[in-house]
Amino acid sequence: MKRPSAPARPRRSRQRDRHRPKSSAAWHVAFWTAIVAALSVAGCLVYLLVFYPLQSGPGAGRFVRVNVPAPVVSLEVAQEFARAGLVRSPRIFYAYCILSRLHVAPGEHLLTDDAGPQELARRLSRRGSASKAKVAVPEGWTLFDIAKRLETLAVTPQSEFVAAATDPALLAELAIAGDSAEGFLFPATYELAKDSDARDVVRRLVAEFTRRYSAFVARYPAVPGDLETRFGWKTREILTLASIVEKEAATDEERPLVASVFYNRLQGPAFASRRVLQSDPTAGYGCVKLRDQLPSCAGFSGKISHGVNSDARNPYSTYAHEGLPPGPIANPGLRAIEAVFQPAQTPYGYFVARGDGRHHAFSETLEQHTRAVRELRELRANAAR
Repeated sequence: MKRPSAPARPRRSRQRDRHRPKSSAAWHVAFWTAIVAALSVAGCLVYLLVFYPLQSGPGAGRFVRVNVPAPVVSLEVAQEFARAGLVRSPRIFYAYCILSRLHVAPGEHLLTDDAGPQELARRLSRRGSASKAKVAVPEGWTLFDIAKRLETLAVTPQSEFVAAATDPALLAELAIAGDSAEGFLFPATYELAKDSDARDVVRRLVAEFTRRYSAFVARYPAVPGDLETRFGWKTREILTLASIVEKEAATDEERPLVASVFYNRLQGPAFASRRVLQSDPTAGYGCVKLRDQLPSCAGFSGKISHGVNSDARNPYSTYAHEGLPPGPIANPGLRAIEAVFQPAQTPYGYFVARGDGRHHAFSETLEQHTRAVRELRELRANAAR
């Protein structure tokens, strides 16, 4: 008996086979390859935008000055950062700058090699979110003293601050007459962003002066007009005398007495023939500001000699020139300004520092002053034996 034959399988069209996937395995490989690639890209983006910015810098806080010529970080700039020790990988830092759309403030920057990528970017952009430094500016400091401290605290390069404080355009913007902002940089404690624009730092200190001085003048509204009538002084001249008082007097109680001596020299009958203030710090400031132009200041280290005081080429010497020096010699505090507004009424025309370095012996006549100087020298000689 014959078995029934199996039904013949239908023959597939070769045309249909040509359009079918060869296998499901190939499709799965392509799918998972795309997934892995997408995850890799996402992982790189997460690393660059989340974890990489929070890394610490490669160094221990060394100061590094760099100049960024354009508002974007190029690969060449990133490589320069790596050579300077600011970043570990220039290519990764460059990619981070591109992805974060970093906008740089062009110009010179004062950075530290312990700043991580995020902090470095904040300083380069000079955004307010950059880390800050607490900067104390004591009474009696010069703009050069302030500049050194600002650089030490990584706020702005010393040379940039001096340049900003003497920039004619910025001085005109701040309505400051003269050749520098000396005297208008108010002594106080500030919180300033690291790697700040030096011009913004000058603006901040001058704004503090304007606020404090305006409130102070409101207490003595008649004094500025009186000083202008008597001496032709405006704010700059008032601050000039206040800065001298600040440098000469170490205690609050002596500031009005020191101010009275200078007023007596400027208008008293005993000094009518020559209105010289004879203040050592004024000549010393000339050596700080004009050191390279004055041979008498060669090797100056702070000690004021007779040659420095008597040098007529030093415009700040109040031994060689009558009246006030060309401008403030420091940045006075409110107590020194108050002493100029409200000096003591005394007959004194002279003073000399006592041995303690904080108090003075005041004299009415040159003979009394000479005797006081001799006595103080004898006391110092006896103490040294």
